[in-house]
Parts: sequence; structure tokens; C-alpha cells
Amino acid sequence: MKSLSTSEPSEAYIALGANLGDRLGTLREALALLDAEEGLTVLRASGVYETEPVGYLDQPRFLNMAAALRTSLGPEELLKTLLRTENRLGRVRQIVNGPRTLDLDLLWMEGRRMNTPLLSLPHPRMWERAFVMVPLADIVPEDDSTGLRALVQGALQGLDGKDGMELWTPSVWG
Repeated sequence: MKSLSTSEPSEAYIALGANLGDRLGTLREALALLDAEEGLTVLRASGVYETEPVGYLDQPRFLNMAAALRTSLGPEELLKTLLRTENRLGRVRQIVNGPRTLDLDLLWMEGRRMNTPLLSLPHPRMWERAFVMVPLADIVPEDDSTGLRALVQGALQGLDGKDGMELWTPSVWG
């Protein structure tokens, strides 16, 4: 049984994406590694969607999903854990928005707002990306008290790119 550190647990939402190697296996392994981390528990995971690349287009299609985490880590400590997990699973940063074995983004952490050299919360581009909003809508509870549910639903109303998304598998977790 993992023990939690002394800080009050928070619920955080992350986006996961992969377009190199065993994409689905990498997403599963990332969730397992995160769930095994001290102070982290994977609560829920969305379906997995196959999507076209955005930005740098000369690359394979992505598998994208979102996950809700319960964590006693602070936002920057959680981000560092996500970056370590990317590295463990072979992430190499050569081309901005280029191909990758794994991409993990911290999207939202109980409505916290911050802007540091390391991290911006909420994630500044999440509202523009169907490949983030559609999976996120799968897992934010109806009774969400942070306001995220309403923000996600509002963002989805006018968001382009949803047509290019295809449900790959309904679940890889739990």
C-alpha cells in the first residue's frame, strides 16, 4: 500500500498521447507507472482516441486519452513526475510537437491557477484542442465542484477537430 505525504490530496487531470512504437501499450504502462508512484493514484481514465497530429504534420497518428489522478504532490512536483515518466518510456525531444513515444501534460488541478517558468495551470492550450477536450469530457464527473465540467462542455461547443477523432478503445484502465 502506498502512503501519501502530509499535504492534502488533490484531484488532477492529465492528458496522455503517443504516436511512436506500441502506442496503446505505452499509454497503459504510463498509467501503471504513475499509479505506482508515491503520493499518486489513477482514479479514472478516458477512452483512447486516435487523432491526426497538430502543428508538425509529418508524423504518425496519435492515440490520446485523459486521466484523473488523486495526488498529495504539489503541481510542480507532479509535473516533474510526469516528465520522469515520459523519460522512462523513451521520450526524446527533437522536434517541437514532433513524434514521441509519450506525451504527458498536466491540465488542471482543482481549479488552481499558476504561471511559473515550469508550469502554467490550467494548461494554456487545452481549451483549443479536441484531442484533449473530448477525452477529458469522458472523465470529469457530473457533480464536479471545481467548475471544470462546465468549462469542458463550453469548450466542446465551438471546438473544431472533433470529426477527425476516432474512438480506438473504450478503456485501458480499471
